[in-house]
Amino acid sequence: QVQVVESGGGLVQAGGSLRLSCTVSGLTFDDFTMGWFRQAPGKEREGVSCISWSGRNTYYPASVKGRFTISRDNAKNTLFLEMNNLKPEDTAMYYCAVGPQCSSNKDLVSIRRPPNNYWGQGTQVTVSP
Repeated sequence: QVQVVESGGGLVQAGGSLRLSCTVSGLTFDDFTMGWFRQAPGKEREGVSCISWSGRNTYYPASVKGRFTISRDNAKNTLFLEMNNLKPEDTAMYYCAVGPQCSSNKDLVSIRRPPNNYWGQGTQVTVSP
């Protein structure tokens, strides 16, 4: 049984930082590309970062590039998201994704939902003005 557990969210002022963590069990972690998605109330779930199984390749949409950093520790089956210079528009529930489909074409980055239902409960990030 696959379990995904996110943590590290919280309330922070604009300009602040947070570090999210995601621990995965029940599968071979380093077989999978991993990613972070977020969903604000009334909006679609969107991909905000993606990392290859080795950690060598990372992907970010323009909205977070330069502020967010994704990383992974395959020995600990753990995924991280370092978020700096947070903005009120970053407020959302953040979810860890197993096996998202990620690509880039010049400056256009695509991070699509994985073809599975391995989602955790999410961790709330709230950024106050």
